[in-house]
Amino acid sequence: MAEAQSDLSIARGAVKRPIADVAARLGIPPEALIPYGRDKAKIDAGFLRDLGGRPDGKLILVTAINPTPAGEGKTTTTVGLGDGLSALGRRTAICLREPSLGPCFGQKGGAAGGGHAQVVPMEDINLHFTGDFHAITTAHNLLAAAIDNHIHWGNELGLDPRRIVWRRVVDMNDRALRDIVQSLGGPANGVPRESGFDITVASEVMAIVCLAADMKDLKERLGRIVIGYRFDRTAVHARDLKVDGAMAVLLRDAMLPNLVQTLENNPAFVHGGPFANIAHGCNSVVATRAALKLADYVVTEAGFGADLGAEKFFDIKCRQAGLRPAATVVVATVRALKMNGGVAKSDLGREDVEAVRRGSVNLKRHVANCLQYGVPVVVAINHFGTDTDAEIEVVKVAAREAGVEAILCRHWAEGSAGALELARKVAELVDSGEATFHPLYPDEMSLLGKIETVVEKIYHGAGVTAEPLALRELQRFEEDGYGHLPVCMAKTQYSFSTDPSKLGAPTDHVVHVRSVRLAAGAGFLVAICGDILTMPGLPRHPAAEHIHLTDAGEVEGLF
Repeated sequence: MAEAQSDLSIARGAVKRPIADVAARLGIPPEALIPYGRDKAKIDAGFLRDLGGRPDGKLILVTAINPTPAGEGKTTTTVGLGDGLSALGRRTAICLREPSLGPCFGQKGGAAGGGHAQVVPMEDINLHFTGDFHAITTAHNLLAAAIDNHIHWGNELGLDPRRIVWRRVVDMNDRALRDIVQSLGGPANGVPRESGFDITVASEVMAIVCLAADMKDLKERLGRIVIGYRFDRTAVHARDLKVDGAMAVLLRDAMLPNLVQTLENNPAFVHGGPFANIAHGCNSVVATRAALKLADYVVTEAGFGADLGAEKFFDIKCRQAGLRPAATVVVATVRALKMNGGVAKSDLGREDVEAVRRGSVNLKRHVANCLQYGVPVVVAINHFGTDTDAEIEVVKVAAREAGVEAILCRHWAEGSAGALELARKVAELVDSGEATFHPLYPDEMSLLGKIETVVEKIYHGAGVTAEPLALRELQRFEEDGYGHLPVCMAKTQYSFSTDPSKLGAPTDHVVHVRSVRLAAGAGFLVAICGDILTMPGLPRHPAAEHIHLTDAGEVEGLF
């Protein structure tokens, strides 16, 4: 039997079309492209503005059960479904997030799909790509530098150094930077204070780039960022430091969506990259809106499981951008469901029908949660070679019991041919017009009430507790006029609870809110729950140990 090809070798073997040919499939003329080499390009801002009067296509969300080390393949399924719809003759575009260097060199890996359902150039996308993350990092840290510079030169705004909430960022997992003491070495280096770093994907600037409608909206949102408080507890904004304009300049090109292609030469927008466990986990509004104007069907993803990514897609992105999704695909694998049923990763190759049945409670809950939003659901079973017919049938039965259909998909091995049945079902749901989308909670609900609603209706928890300071902050945010904002829950991605070891569908858990952060520019409040961190650390043996360059200059070890 032939040895299975790696994702990287499959990607390198791709026959790519010139990016202008890919763009032409969506009616994008060559003059609207800003090429980054032969196989990727940004879309010109003027062309994007001119799309405004066109009707929108239909939006399809791909989400998943809770992630496990066994893998679920959400991005792979997004690409496979997009290729499948295109193979059926549907004018389709895919919208994905850009990978962060932290996971690429840490533990999770990249985010360009897998097997024969990938976007290419895979190596570029997983590394520096078009420089968007670097621009976001730089703009964020320009504001941080301006804060300390302002204090150094007399602190005319009266900033309380103890109440500066703007941290620095870097796009790499680095636990040593989580909490720091800065500005040591005497008066020439500024005023010493405690601070820290977050990973770039958790930056409010990242969220702003992903949620801003256009350049004008970008500038306004940057100006609204709250960077800290005066001694009288009044807020200081980025616009008070007069660097919001310079930040916008740094982000000018990063705001333009990136166009690449799938292995089957179908168009894919890859733009923005917030994590769904510590941020809102969706690609950019600019890319999604452009795709909806250019295609009849748009397939997008939201990060991690549906309890995080889908909830934030519906309650934050769709709410802010006025999007109305037409269908939801929940991705599951037999392997992951077995892990939810108590099977160790080393034993996943053995048939265990009962474990799949036990673990299917996780799938059922995610399906029920997604149906709460008034959007029809189909389950995609991402096939692995070790799956047995009996195990697959258990998943199909569980889906029927949840009121939806489950379809076996082989896009990893077969590309679009392995996703045609799923594509037909999704097109049927979309064309039926049965979606009646609505968010989970109203704007006017209190901030604590919104947190409690997510915990009750999505996590199925027994209640919410919070640190006294977090409760006081919630009250102050409402008094300051931010009570209408949605909440962005930051918690572990591995469980409905805040305990990553509680797999399946726990119901007896209490969610503890450790702290809250206001993202006034992004337009949401972040509730940090349990032990989740906004700066991840590297594992004992990070992926970086196996990544290197050959003498010929080719990347090895990247998946």
